[in-house]
This record gives sequence, C-alpha cells and structure tokens, in this order.
Amino acid sequence: MNEPLLIVIGYVWPEPNSSAAGSRMLSLIRMYRQQGWQVIFASAAEKSPHRVDLSRWQVTEHSIELNDQSFDDWVAQVQPTAVLFDRFMLEEQFGWRVEQACPQAMRILDMEDLHALRDARQTAFKAGQGDVLTLAPHQLNTELAKREVAAIYRCDLTLVISEAEQQLLMQHYQLPAELLCYCPFFAEAPNRSSPAFSDRQHFIAIGNFRHAPNWQSVLWLRTLWPAIRARLPGAELHIYGAYPPPKATALHQPKAGFYIKGWAEDAALVMQQARVCLAPLAFGAGLKGKLLDAMQQGTPSVTTAIGAEGMHGDLPWPGSIANDEAALVDAAVALYQNEDLWLQAQQQGFVCLTQRFNAGTEQARVWAELEQRREQLTKCRERNFTGQMLRHHAHRSTKFMGQWIEAKTRLQQLSSENTLESND
Repeated sequence: MNEPLLIVIGYVWPEPNSSAAGSRMLSLIRMYRQQGWQVIFASAAEKSPHRVDLSRWQVTEHSIELNDQSFDDWVAQVQPTAVLFDRFMLEEQFGWRVEQACPQAMRILDMEDLHALRDARQTAFKAGQGDVLTLAPHQLNTELAKREVAAIYRCDLTLVISEAEQQLLMQHYQLPAELLCYCPFFAEAPNRSSPAFSDRQHFIAIGNFRHAPNWQSVLWLRTLWPAIRARLPGAELHIYGAYPPPKATALHQPKAGFYIKGWAEDAALVMQQARVCLAPLAFGAGLKGKLLDAMQQGTPSVTTAIGAEGMHGDLPWPGSIANDEAALVDAAVALYQNEDLWLQAQQQGFVCLTQRFNAGTEQARVWAELEQRREQLTKCRERNFTGQMLRHHAHRSTKFMGQWIEAKTRLQQLSSENTLESND
C-alpha cells in the first residue's frame, strides 16, 4: 500500500530561524512525516538563503508557477491525499486548481494568524485608536475578512493557531465549529538547565523585521529605552531579527546601550543568555513565537495584552503584561532587578508551556481531528452548503481571472519571441 501524500503549498520556503510562521510550518510537516505520510513542499517563492533544508525530513521540494497550467498538470499527476494551503491567499490562488485536478483530496487551510484581525488592528492603531483589542463590527467586516472567511468555508478544515481567534471566528463571523481546528505551537519540554538569574544580563527583543507588528515594537522600544536605561545604567537592549532594513540599523546606538543585532544564528542561545525579554506589541494577531521561545528558555517577558493574547489562558503570565509606557518601564526594571520575582515568572513560563503547548498532547489531538475529518470528508462537505456555494461562484471568478492572466502572459511571451525573430 502506498503512503498517503500531503502537498503543502507554501507562501514562502520555511525559515524556522527567521519567523514563528516558519517554525510552525516545519512542525506541521514533521507531524505528517511522523505519521508515515510522504510530503511535498511546493512554492512559487524564491528560495532564500535562510530556508531550512527540507531533505533532512525526507521532504521533496517542488517549484511551482502562479497562474500557470503546469501546476494543474503536476497536481493531477501526483494525486495527493491532502493539500495544505499556507495562508488564505494560497487557497485563493490554487484552491480551484486543486479541486479541479484532484477533487477527492482533503483541502486544509493553515491560517498562521487571522490576517484580517491583524490588519484591522493595524488600521485602528494608525488612526490613533488606543484600545485595538476592542474593535467595532464595521472595523472587523473588511474586504480582507470576507476573503479570509470565504477561504475557510471553501476548505475542509482550517487550522487556527489561537483560541482567541477561534472564538472570534465562531462568535463574530458565525463560522461553524466543525470547520475549525485549534492548532497552537507544538513545544518541546522547557529548558530547565538554562542559565541562572545571576548568569544572565541585558534585555532582548526578537522578531522578523519584515513583520509590521515587530517593526512597530522596535520603534516603541526606542521610546521606552531611555527611561529603562536611566534606572539601569549598565543594562543593554539587544534587538535580533531577520532582514533588518536600513531604517532599523540606523537605530543602532551602542553608547546608549541600544543594539540592533540583526540575524541570530542561534535564537535559543541568545534568548537564554538574556535576563528579560521585551515585546511591547501595539497591534498584531496569532500567537507570538518569541514569547513561546522565552518560556522555553526560562526567560521572563514583559509584553502587552496584544502580545499575551491567546497564550496563557487562565494561567499567570510569566512576567508582566502592561499597556502604557510607564507600566512597561516599571515592569521591565522590576523583573530585571528582583530575583524572587524573576524566578516566580520563570516557573510560571514552564507551567504555561507544559500545560498549553505540550507537543505530545497537542499534536495527538490535532492529528485525531485531521484524520476524523478525512474519514468523514464526504458527509462534512455535504453539510457545508455555504462552502459549496462559495466554491461554485468564487472559484469560477478566480479560475477565469487566473486563466486570463495565464493567457495574457503567454501572449506577451509570444510577442517577445516574434520581436526577437524579426530583429534576427
């Protein structure tokens, strides 16, 4: 009997050392491999220098083209058991092609985070709204939300990373619970042998600079840092992250103890060497990989309600949650100076990690839900009439748009070839 096959259609090639999204994608791939599935990772993105070597997990890589018949021919030939779309934009682009070429394949959407929520909060922040956690219905019912929710309906199951976002999808957007599967980060046991309080120094902030919430966090840290430094003259803030732009490196001020470090070869190492992790996030969505890494390495953190959202449930936060500048500064200084407070926060992080993100427990639950949906695929599709309706209409329009772009591209290529022949 042949092994079942999963095709992952990736937005980018996985970079687990650059972003939480890369780590999450790798964990999903490893889950399927551990269950004996073959996996092919396909993407139209350029292969970056920081991408992971997927061959280490016996995963095949396949480059694909946007708006091109070659994808249809390829996916029809390999006939996957399931297809996982990395973010809703990939479902829009390739969903109709997958359904047309291999209608029996289970279609799974991994949201990464709720893009519409992140975008709505960023818009509210730019408009000067103080509390971006509480948004009015008209702020949530955006064009982006309509596209994202439609993609969820068109798929057989959607992996939702945050309980808070699953609740929003069900309560505000009225999505059926059976279309959603809560799938958080899968974390290994905490590193209880990480350096002690006295062996650590300085603050750390980490996050991909291309991610808008992370960049805004750096700008906020630049504002907060002078007040922290005034009370802790010997402390430094080390800011790590992939792809720092010139506007970020321009903030590097060693004399002020403000260091833009850029790419971290070993994120776990730099995290466990720091005494406190700072993550003042003004907007965002999903779960924050940096804060999970901090728990993993026994590093207490100071963040906002946005940063902590969906992370700790009813458990105490492993550090402090504050939303205004004075409270953020006070919390950072207190954690840095008070060893008893620091040790308590560290233990709370270990408890949170173990109870809410345990790889063995959470992965087993998610896998059971995925397999149950695959076994009941026909019945679930019959119940999802809204999804049928959206596929009928939206896929037709997307299909015709894709075919129009494909035809236009070929026409341009032919025109270029004719021009070259004429010049010859």
